[in-house]
Amino acid sequence: MMKDEYDFSQGTRGAIEPIPQGKTRITIPLDDDVLTWFREQVHQAGGGNYQTLINEALRDYIQQQREPLEEILRRVLREELGRIGK
Repeated sequence: MMKDEYDFSQGTRGAIEPIPQGKTRITIPLDDDVLTWFREQVHQAGGGNYQTLINEALRDYIQQQREPLEEILRRVLREELGRIGK
């Protein structure tokens, strides 16, 4: 039964669930088709969290941008051999 009046004087604003340490709550606009794709992936997998899936996709992208150790070693060796040859 709905009351005619409610007392929210002790209420606080904010998220319902606390944010785990190491995470930051943000709001970003995503294209509808991108969001739909992630939600469909979670649905096809039988459940989960599309936000976690987006986070994993971003993390994978970051990892791909890092120069592999082998490439770093080759570059450093080329530079050092070039200095020796001068």
